[in-house]
Amino acid sequence: MSPIVIPPAADPVGRADRPLTITVDDREVLGVYGQTLASVLLASGRSDWRTAPTDGPRGVFCGIGVCFDCVATVNGVPDVRLCLRPARDGDSVTTQSRITRPAESERGAR
Repeated sequence: MSPIVIPPAADPVGRADRPLTITVDDREVLGVYGQTLASVLLASGRSDWRTAPTDGPRGVFCGIGVCFDCVATVNGVPDVRLCLRPARDGDSVTTQSRITRPAESERGAR
């Protein structure tokens, strides 16, 4: 996939892409109708948007909705698989973190 948007007049296939704008962690990201939220993020240069419990970055792994690595909060709904969700103009995506930190009492008990 290329992050370059081809102008409709120069597209040999004849597509007439309609642009859209989503917000990811309060930053605007451009895409086109027909893309999934994951593909909009990938085309913008982002390869991860979730942090695993082990503090590792996660993004698209399988790309078909099986692995749940690409989940994020969309329009206030948590755990949405971005590889399956079509992008809609005005969508708000918030990255998620599954890092578990020890409770204050556990940290001081060592």
